[in-house]
Amino acid sequence: MEIYLPIAETSQNLFFLLTIGFLAGILSGMFGVGGGFLTTPILIVSGIPPAVAVGSEANHIVGSSLTGFLTYFRRKFVDLRMGSIMISGGGVGSVLGVYIFKYLSTIGRLEEVIAFAYILFLGILGIYMLFESLKTKKNKALGNLIKLHDHGWFHGLPFRIKFRRSKLYISVIPPFLISFFIGILASILGVGGGFILVPAMIYILGMSTQVVIGTSLMQVLFVSIVSTIMHAHVNQTVDVILSSFLLFGGVFGVQAGAFIVQKISGEIIRLLLGILIFSLCIFLLSKLLIDPNLLYTIEFIR
Repeated sequence: MEIYLPIAETSQNLFFLLTIGFLAGILSGMFGVGGGFLTTPILIVSGIPPAVAVGSEANHIVGSSLTGFLTYFRRKFVDLRMGSIMISGGGVGSVLGVYIFKYLSTIGRLEEVIAFAYILFLGILGIYMLFESLKTKKNKALGNLIKLHDHGWFHGLPFRIKFRRSKLYISVIPPFLISFFIGILASILGVGGGFILVPAMIYILGMSTQVVIGTSLMQVLFVSIVSTIMHAHVNQTVDVILSSFLLFGGVFGVQAGAFIVQKISGEIIRLLLGILIFSLCIFLLSKLLIDPNLLYTIEFIR
């Protein structure tokens, strides 16, 4: 069943969109990510213009993240103080990111930047999470546990406060800067930023995996709201029909993901997320190699 998308100016299969939304919802509920790092590239590959895919996915992330955030909030797996600091940094970053997005679109370099950025970040994060989770799993089996992070100098920067839910006493500067960077990426790549935020919160800030998921969804939710509003106002690239079908599938996926995550350990969650991230990186890289027209066009003038 084909549905016409007026802003994207193309048609897509209804069940295809619902399935993508459902899978993104599962990722949101399991890993604390918005799912945009999966759905945005798929939408682009399926024929949706990159600008519309980015703007519409931000709207979809709002709904799926809200459902996931409320689920974890009821279970008291959300650090509201940490989330509030990240929201402030992410909000500023997302506004800046929208204007960078508009500039890249104006000079005709948007598709190249999106493609290379996805491959770069997904590749680095995927490899790191795979090695770390396998190392942790091995040490746990041997009874020789290691720390996920070391207490770095940046934890002792000024403005240190207690994050009781996360059991941390660190400076607010690192989480603010991390979320600021995530906000920029969220607006440019059409993602919630959770696929970078979650590893950063675990390995840099030192938060536990369970609290990270709920807190990440809180930040992703509010950053996506800002990004959606800005894309709709500045770039007019939000296709409400497209995002609505993605959202409908995502609402059910989030509940399934939140149920699954209760049954597996933290290192297994990180291992699965690492495998998923790295696999997507390989897929996008193969698309660029197979179809070089995504990067450039050679025109012969006679």
